[in-house]
Amino acid sequence: MKVLIVEDEKLLAAEVETFLKKAFYVCDLAHTIAEATEQIEINTYDFILIDLGLPDGDGLNLLSKAKKYNSEAAYIILTARGNLEDRITGLDLGADDYLAKPFSLLELQSRMQAIARRKFNLNEDLVQLGVFMIDLQKRFVLFNEQQIELSRKEFDLFSYLLLHKNRVLTRMQLSEHIWGTFADDDYDSNYIDAHIKNIRKKLNVWGPTEWLETVRGVGYRIRK
Repeated sequence: MKVLIVEDEKLLAAEVETFLKKAFYVCDLAHTIAEATEQIEINTYDFILIDLGLPDGDGLNLLSKAKKYNSEAAYIILTARGNLEDRITGLDLGADDYLAKPFSLLELQSRMQAIARRKFNLNEDLVQLGVFMIDLQKRFVLFNEQQIELSRKEFDLFSYLLLHKNRVLTRMQLSEHIWGTFADDDYDSNYIDAHIKNIRKKLNVWGPTEWLETVRGVGYRIRK
């Protein structure tokens, strides 16, 4: 999933970025409202983390603007300002959660996972798909009790399609949300297709994968 971290404390921003990347998130950084606005207007995100005390304005104003461009993103306010009025205003503007500084990075990750479960209507991290069981937290696929090995990028792609089940995702959307940008050096026009082919090959050894559909000329979908 793709995350924008809007935080003017550069050391903290870097710590959050490093932590989330280890948890398999793709991260962009912005240290001002101006930088964040530029990113939000040209990119789409799954999560946007916003500090309220930014050097060129109030993060609440950014939150209101960001919702117009990234309406499907989940928003978490990160701030040292702990007064109730700011919290209520942020939630009224569409924030999904509010985390006061100093905060634990593990708590941030836990809250992001909780928001994702609500957003994608998941009661738990285990998801049944045909004859397969997918553990989104531990990042593995099971057939009965046999673990099926997928590479990191294969699992990223597979799980992102699963979270957006019944929705057709284009190759560009998949590349941007999983690898960060459509123009990465290791990306070419067949990159997504090659990973889908590998996923199907590995899973078809154990059971049918007719639910993983190619939508010709558009992209892919998991039909559930």
